[in-house]
Amino acid sequence: MDAVEELDCENGFGQKINGYACWMQHCACATPAAKLRRVLCCLYSKGRFLGFKRGQRAQHENTALIQLENVNSKEETTYYEGKRVAYLFRAPTAKKGSNIRCMWGRITRPHGNSGVVRAKFRHNLPPSAMGSTVRVMMYPSNI
Repeated sequence: MDAVEELDCENGFGQKINGYACWMQHCACATPAAKLRRVLCCLYSKGRFLGFKRGQRAQHENTALIQLENVNSKEETTYYEGKRVAYLFRAPTAKKGSNIRCMWGRITRPHGNSGVVRAKFRHNLPPSAMGSTVRVMMYPSNI
């Protein structure tokens, strides 16, 4: 617990753990018990699905572009290479008692210089998912 430090409260994010931020949705001014719970359950950070890799005329649907939250340079993306990505969505019919489904992928490499990464999913993401939120899991660990 000695590697935990506070982040600014005004942006509404949680704490920084071993140099990487825990992007929970709760404010950093919560009670000590809530802070401890937040530190122990930081399993993912957020990202946004921007679209597909493309050239001037053709797009390649097998590679998705994801903007990671609070990652603004190519050097900051190296921590996330190899991490798993989950796209959660609601299906019209329920299977196994739930209508929430998940599509899994993996971050492969950076894309450009502004914190965008490329990810390959087991099944290509649908175009209707553009602009939606994905979860970038903090595993597998490469430190």
